[in-house]
Amino acid sequence: MTIQDTPRSGEPVSDGPIPEIPAAPAADQRHPVDRVIFGVAAVLMLAFIVWGAASTDTLSEVASTVLNGIMNAGGWAFVLAASGFVVFALYLAFSRFGKIPLGRDDEVPEFRTVSWIAMMFSAGMGIGLMFYGVSEPLSHFTSPPPGTVAPGDPAALDVAMATTLFHWTLHPWAIYAVVGLAIAYSTFRRGRRQLISSAFAPLLGEHRTDGPLGKAIDILAIFATLFGSAASLGLGALQIGAGLSLNGIPVEGKLLLVLIIAVLTLAFVCSAVTGVAKGIQWLSNINMVLAGVLALVVFVGGPTILILNLLPTAIGDYAGNLAEMASRTAANGGDATAEWLAGWTVFYWAWWISWTPFVGMFIARISRGRTIRQFVTGVILIPSAVSLLWFAIFGGAAIDQQRAVDPTGAVGLAAESTEGQLFGLLASMPLGAVLSVLAMVLIAIFFVSGADAASVVMGTLSSRGSIDPSRWVVIFWGVVMGGIAIIMLLVSPGNEALQGIQNITIIMAAPFALVMVLLCVALTKDLRHDPLMRRDRRSREAVEQAVDYGSQNFGDDFHLSVKKVKD
Repeated sequence: MTIQDTPRSGEPVSDGPIPEIPAAPAADQRHPVDRVIFGVAAVLMLAFIVWGAASTDTLSEVASTVLNGIMNAGGWAFVLAASGFVVFALYLAFSRFGKIPLGRDDEVPEFRTVSWIAMMFSAGMGIGLMFYGVSEPLSHFTSPPPGTVAPGDPAALDVAMATTLFHWTLHPWAIYAVVGLAIAYSTFRRGRRQLISSAFAPLLGEHRTDGPLGKAIDILAIFATLFGSAASLGLGALQIGAGLSLNGIPVEGKLLLVLIIAVLTLAFVCSAVTGVAKGIQWLSNINMVLAGVLALVVFVGGPTILILNLLPTAIGDYAGNLAEMASRTAANGGDATAEWLAGWTVFYWAWWISWTPFVGMFIARISRGRTIRQFVTGVILIPSAVSLLWFAIFGGAAIDQQRAVDPTGAVGLAAESTEGQLFGLLASMPLGAVLSVLAMVLIAIFFVSGADAASVVMGTLSSRGSIDPSRWVVIFWGVVMGGIAIIMLLVSPGNEALQGIQNITIIMAAPFALVMVLLCVALTKDLRHDPLMRRDRRSREAVEQAVDYGSQNFGDDFHLSVKKVKD
């Protein structure tokens, strides 16, 4: 038996007509500002800023109460959802859906792979790596998660690196990939507007995404983006303030932090109005070079052999403890575990989820022309590998220094403030003062490159999916983001600025977590009806019918051919 040809287009056997891929996606068009989405979101955010400025104590009390309720009733949901997104993203990549392109069948990627990776990484978690690169491995080493090992135990290093990788590799990038993939597919494959709500067309209907439910989804996306980005801005301000303090410029109270936020806000607003192809791509490439230089200096000047040994060891520890870490809830250790989760795992999952509207939309914007398999593997595996290198270098150097002084963390690097530990490590390196200045510049640029992407994305969400929103809208959201970051610092009790940032981030991410679960359902339904999938089904069904017919009438002595159907 020979098969000479198989069908690839035309009417499927059982699916109805196969739609054409739009030649010019709606995202390529400019749209006016959506007055409902922009108006409602702007009024609510301005009211939040006024509330925080007028009655900081009241806002702080309300935030603490709501956070306790979320953690008691829904902490498990964050833990379960995050792992679910990992499974879902990997399933799409390695299933038959993986070959579907994010665009027309003949499109090629818009950006070179190197620039694509640089922009994706800078927007995704650059500021977080700078803030937690030293502090998280060091914290888990001196104070391991409840129910694991005792502080100072020889196994504490393994636990510290495994826990850090758990928070910074597959899970966060899978969360980003889910939203980014849904937006990229909906926009560049289906020709819809570049909005979170547009990806819900399979559930709401093509013409209902502009209705009340669709607008509510986009407003929630703006809320999540604002608070997630403001959290990053707050972390960046805290760390730059610590760097200035360690270099002889005292930080008195929160006034200097407010000034730092104001300067960073002005910088990323200026960058945002230049667009993706200029400002963001340029800054992202600079980021990668500066980060590489800083990491290389620490690698060479630090415990090089220990760092090299950590790479395979950390991967093995991460893989071996993944199930336990992914299933850790308050049921494992009561209040102690619940408190630890709120400060670490649940905060991270909430932070990543709150970043997904803008990071997802941004990586969707720069991923046109790639297949689903290329998208998911690139978004998950490449940044995860970079995170592994980063934490092995900075975490390994910090832990090695701490072990030489006191493994329990009573004195030494671990006794410094969380935001100051990076600079404490750099001070022990050759040219420590120069490295500290480089680190502060890198922190600022990392935040600017991420925050200007967030400003553009919020402008897109406010402008009916326009890739190039009006500058005044972008500037407005950038200024509001800075205002919210200031409020998040002010509502923190005393000097516990980090706690206030974490609390509000978790609260604002909770509603969008549910949106993401429904988004997975909508994307799956969309992919099943993709033209490429329907052509494949038609091909299989046509060949199966032809083979059945041939076998029944001619045994094995037949071949298949294709003819034009007569009118």
